[in-house]
Amino acid sequence: MAAAVAAAPGALGALHAGGARLVAACSARLCPGLRLPSSLAGRRVGPAIWAQGWVPAAGGPAPKRGYSSEMKTEDELRVRHLEEENRGIVVLGINRAYGKNALSKNLIKMLSKAVDALKSDKKVRTIIIRSEVPGIFCAGADLKERAKMSSSEVGPFVSKIRAVINDIANLPVPTIAAIDGLALGGGLELALACDIRVAASSAKMGLVETKLAIIPGGGGTQRLPRAIGMSLAKELIFSARVLDGQEAKAVGLISHVLEQNQEGDAAYRKALDLAREFLPQGPVAMRVAKLAINQGMEVDLVTGLAIEEACYAQTIPTKDRLEGLLAFKEKRPPRYKGE
Repeated sequence: MAAAVAAAPGALGALHAGGARLVAACSARLCPGLRLPSSLAGRRVGPAIWAQGWVPAAGGPAPKRGYSSEMKTEDELRVRHLEEENRGIVVLGINRAYGKNALSKNLIKMLSKAVDALKSDKKVRTIIIRSEVPGIFCAGADLKERAKMSSSEVGPFVSKIRAVINDIANLPVPTIAAIDGLALGGGLELALACDIRVAASSAKMGLVETKLAIIPGGGGTQRLPRAIGMSLAKELIFSARVLDGQEAKAVGLISHVLEQNQEGDAAYRKALDLAREFLPQGPVAMRVAKLAINQGMEVDLVTGLAIEEACYAQTIPTKDRLEGLLAFKEKRPPRYKGE
């Protein structure tokens, strides 16, 4: 069947063949030595959709956050590796207050650089994407910058945004979007690339591109239907409707909704709580579980179960699995090393 797909006429055949190669590449990267069973070698398997700042003490006041229109561009994205009991959690903090965290050329460049560094860092266990600007998660594309682009420049730049968002989706560890404010257009697409989304009830989110006579270009037309169903996704995109946190929770767009606190970081604090829940688990198991889920959602059940079997096999020879059994026997917390 693989040969037939590869030989299929037109772009569709090339797309299917390319998807199969992408799956193999992702599998090799996330699970070294992973090989799908020979029975799956020729099956159509769609590409998976994978993707240090201040951390206030529980109940404590948040540090003051000041912003300046003269802020250096390198400060627009802050990468924070948390320490102590939060070691293994990395926070990507978007910090373009003067631009409402809009996706500019510079911010996309910085996101790309950060993701490239994180995807191969074995010490990273969970990644949180948040805003360090009160009331804003990400307002979407930087339209002021976009207005200065020629028609020939727009397409390649949108492709770059899409590629970076795909890279976030393809990160091998759990990712959480903490939506404490406005998330429109590309901002919501950025959140949709994360495994889990949490939001404050006061947050506003929507794919509003049709108001500008364009369509979502950062994966929104594909990830929103997968998150909430095709019919409702079409309704939201066609209407450019904006939902608050409670409405987003009701349709399944987010997993948790919180009343906003005085510091304006309720969603971030919830994201941090979730990340802490993930930390004690086996690192290899977490990566392989994400691979199995993402790959399985793109295929039929029989193929998905075979993918699960292949992924499970990767955990059997690990030192962590033996440590888990020994810790259970000795009635103590396991000490996993990701091996």
